[in-house]
Amino acid sequence: MSASGSTLAAAPSSIDLARRILALAWPVLVAQLASIGMMVADTLIVGRHSTEHLAAVAVGAGIYVTLMLGLAGVVQALGPIIGHHYGAGRHQEIGPEMRQGLWLVLFLSLGGMALLAFPHPLLAPARLTPEVESIAAAYLQLLALSLPASLGYRAFHAAANALGHPRPLMYIALVETLAHALLAWALVGGHLGLPGLGALGAATSQIIVTWCAMGLGFWLMARQAPFAPFQVFAQFQGPRWAAQKELLRLGLPMGFSYLVEISAFTLMAIFIARLGPEVVGGHRIAANLSALTYMLPLSLALATAAQVAQAAGAGREALAWATARAGILLASGLALGVALLLWWLHQPIAGLATDDPRVAGIAAGLILYIAVYQFFDAAQTIAGFSLRAYKVSLLPLLIHLTCFWGLGLGLGYWLAFHAPEPQGAAGFWQAAVVSTVTASVLLGGLLLWVVARRRRPRA
Repeated sequence: MSASGSTLAAAPSSIDLARRILALAWPVLVAQLASIGMMVADTLIVGRHSTEHLAAVAVGAGIYVTLMLGLAGVVQALGPIIGHHYGAGRHQEIGPEMRQGLWLVLFLSLGGMALLAFPHPLLAPARLTPEVESIAAAYLQLLALSLPASLGYRAFHAAANALGHPRPLMYIALVETLAHALLAWALVGGHLGLPGLGALGAATSQIIVTWCAMGLGFWLMARQAPFAPFQVFAQFQGPRWAAQKELLRLGLPMGFSYLVEISAFTLMAIFIARLGPEVVGGHRIAANLSALTYMLPLSLALATAAQVAQAAGAGREALAWATARAGILLASGLALGVALLLWWLHQPIAGLATDDPRVAGIAAGLILYIAVYQFFDAAQTIAGFSLRAYKVSLLPLLIHLTCFWGLGLGLGYWLAFHAPEPQGAAGFWQAAVVSTVTASVLLGGLLLWVVARRRRPRA
């Protein structure tokens, strides 16, 4: 839905805005959960094949996802740019902007593929056995072939969200996940007459389904309403360096922010590994649950940002702020519900995840911290994405660096190992609460400042 209209037009009520956000968010949530299903399928299928191959996939997939999401964050700059054009009624600018985004995908893919082609420096910190490292290296080298398709699909993903039409993302993600589960099962174990490739079978399946997903997204962009009128593929256009500079100015801080958040949890797991296998197991259960619950505010944030960008592009500053505020209130309210459920069910959830009572006890204690920071995590997520919708990305990056690396890791390390009474794994999760609360306050304050500046009458 376009947000174009008079700057003096009254904004809809908060309830109406929340309904719009929910209508856009639920297909994105389903798509996000389906994507997690691909990783779960790899774990289950490869785990039944071989412990060594499972270890290789666990490490290799972590490296690939970190790199891919960091680069995808840069590509996500297309979202606010296209949203502003759409809201302002500059529909003729959307096709050329998308073409420039695809050139950016190509440039980023070449750099990322070069890193994956020589993966041993990336694997060295894990200190794997030679056999597992060899499998992981081959796995990453093969997955390099999927990177252009992953980033190309992220360009379509950004455009579909920015234009307010995320439902195709849900359908594609569901088909992609089901196809991957079947194909990976056949290629990993050698079923249906196909060769058994172990971890490389999972990578091969991912390559095939990712390219198919990108191809389907591009076909929709070229041939189907509501994307076809923008004529993204109607003509060839070489890279324009002014457009690339604008994409990178906005996208590089966004991509680095993704890396900061992902790497904070990755490094937390590495440090916690010193505390023994039971503590690692409990932390892993809590971390997986945290990633799962994050899908809800993330989906609401993407939907909110799309509406904020359209309104800001149309010059409807009151509507843009009302939408951001409605998104924060909606996400925070739902997060409170999730927090209460986690607080009430933390012990049964931990018990479902493991048969080891010590691991379950550790996990149950850590899940309580997830319940505590849910409200603040939802608020900071919506505020951060709303700022990106206003094309503000550098200051949010600095806040993320300060909070998630400085407080989350720095304070967490001290609490875990060097405090007068070392807290162990709980120290990192206590720091996660502090960092998330601080991020919500700083990003919320920055959003208020940006909104006030934009709404200030110009001389």
